[in-house]
Amino acid sequence: MELNSVKEPKDVDVLVVGAGPTGLALACDLARRGVRTLVVEQSDTLFPGSRGKGIQPRTMEVFDDLGVVDAVLSSGGRAPVGMIWQDGARQGQHDMFERPAPSEAEPYTEPWLLPQWRTQQILHARLTELGGSVAFGTALTGIRQDAHTVTARLSTGEVHASYAVAADGGRSTVRRALGIPMTGEDVDPAPMLVADVRIPALDRLSWHIFPGDGTGHLAVCPLPGTDDFQLIGQFNEGEPDTSPAGIRALVAARSHLAADEVTEVRWASDFRPRAAMAARFREGRVFLAGDAAHIHSPAGGQGLNTSVQDAYNLGWKLGQVLRHGAPDALLDTYEQERQPVAAQMLGLSTRIHRGEERRGAATMQLGLGYRGGPLASGGSGAGGALEAGDRAPDGPLPGGRRLFDLLRGPHFTLLAVGTDAELPPLDGQLVHVHRIDAYEPYGKGLFLVRPDGYVGWAGGDTAGLTEWLERVRSC
Repeated sequence: MELNSVKEPKDVDVLVVGAGPTGLALACDLARRGVRTLVVEQSDTLFPGSRGKGIQPRTMEVFDDLGVVDAVLSSGGRAPVGMIWQDGARQGQHDMFERPAPSEAEPYTEPWLLPQWRTQQILHARLTELGGSVAFGTALTGIRQDAHTVTARLSTGEVHASYAVAADGGRSTVRRALGIPMTGEDVDPAPMLVADVRIPALDRLSWHIFPGDGTGHLAVCPLPGTDDFQLIGQFNEGEPDTSPAGIRALVAARSHLAADEVTEVRWASDFRPRAAMAARFREGRVFLAGDAAHIHSPAGGQGLNTSVQDAYNLGWKLGQVLRHGAPDALLDTYEQERQPVAAQMLGLSTRIHRGEERRGAATMQLGLGYRGGPLASGGSGAGGALEAGDRAPDGPLPGGRRLFDLLRGPHFTLLAVGTDAELPPLDGQLVHVHRIDAYEPYGKGLFLVRPDGYVGWAGGDTAGLTEWLERVRSC
């Protein structure tokens, strides 16, 4: 894919630093809201490696809303079952994931494998469709702010923005410039290597696992939609050699494969698994998102997914403030909602890495929500099946449509489920109203679904609905 850098405007609503999955997802969400956004990326191209390859079910729902789920489905595939090897012989299968069947309420229930570089290509293409672009080869060299404006010094000049978002990774330049500390722990003292390789002699039906002899394990996973495998190696002794020769030697030492059976090394990197989180996710008019705010072990596939959902949470709030006159205090709820979730996912990733927990329902992120949070009010509908703060389930509708079809887009959705309750006058552009039959995952009642697919307000009647809406728009 050919990527052309663009000449950046001098004044924008939002400056996004970093064109990884977080920055691109945020830019897509802002673009469809008509928010003038500049994405700057220090590199000349999109990230070339497979690193974050597992798309969790909740992120698939986000991608559905952003208009990219079809491309994600056609480009990726199911995670294969693991195959344990010892002394060149297959020892049996080990499925690393629980795989519940999809349901009407949860159409995606297992991770979908897609190399990170392809995810970013898909999001970049969607951003282009929405009229957005990325300024590649543009580094941030300084940032300052006052009560009204963020001023960023770039390698190509200066830009002014109403808000800025650091989506520039675990070594975030923006976070360091703001002086926001990040604290955490080493998840594993052993360094690790990750690489994209081609091994035609190895079958692509299994996730190949070589436990090793104490020097560290080796795992080789086929990447759907490509001829590549992602290789991950642990080093209980020594340091990773990321050169092609080093990777070939590693494969020969830990598997039955010969070094020359690794026909190509396409990308490689090393890292030390850590779990760390920034002390705060907001500093004035600047926000931290994704790896700039929290760093995960890759075990369990939570890092990229938590990061994309940061963007999804922040995008609609920036849109409400910048386009609908919502008070700036709405943006405080980003940290209030996302920091506890990040902490929860960091703990999960660490436990999975250490073998203390299996990759199960928690990794899917469908059960995450904001009950008791600053934007969850009104309780529940009649019957209490669904409460404010919960994820809004999918479900069938007459004519072959689905509830997700009603929710898709940058608007709020008021669902009147199994009730004829009279509704107050509402802004039809901001809030789409639909009456549907009673549906078990919802029970009965009124449910105001936020643009990010969570119930903000719920009740058996309209008491408190207007007051909730006033918090997210101009009064």
